Amino acid sequence: MVANLSGSLALVVGLAVLLLPLMASELSRPRDAMWGALVLLLGLTLVSSAERLSGSPMLAVLCGGLLIGRLGTEVLQLRWRALSPEEQQRLGSLERWQTSLKELQITLSRSGTAAYNTASTLLSALQRKGNSSNGKRWVRSDAAPAEATVVESFAEIDQLMQAGGGEAG
Repeated sequence: MVANLSGSLALVVGLAVLLLPLMASELSRPRDAMWGALVLLLGLTLVSSAERLSGSPMLAVLCGGLLIGRLGTEVLQLRWRALSPEEQQRLGSLERWQTSLKELQITLSRSGTAAYNTASTLLSALQRKGNSSNGKRWVRSDAAPAEATVVESFAEIDQLMQAGGGEAG
């Protein structure tokens, strides 16, 4: 249960770190996407492997999570202190967050539209490839089957081979 709870919390925090450049660009840094993906991976691992974590491994995971949380809060506080008072006040305003949410909504809708267009183009290309025909038809001619020869002794086999030109295997 603790692993599921901490994994779910890590998934939420990782998603927040990934969305930080879109929501609060003043607080984001270039490598935040990598750290967000790493925290998402940690959360996914905790949620999917919760039944295996018990005892000492769970204690190690909890201590690691607490350490990551503590370091994350220190980094966030350092970034907050690096902002000017005007930027801090602007980040606290409701208007700024409404603008950021609208921009996020526009970005998500555009990426959804682009994904839909790409998928439909790919699907139509695959359908054209499956239906395309180059005009060749691979059909065997209906030649009369050769008569089967019944051989009763090795001497007859030798005679047939000599009559056929002596070409054996």
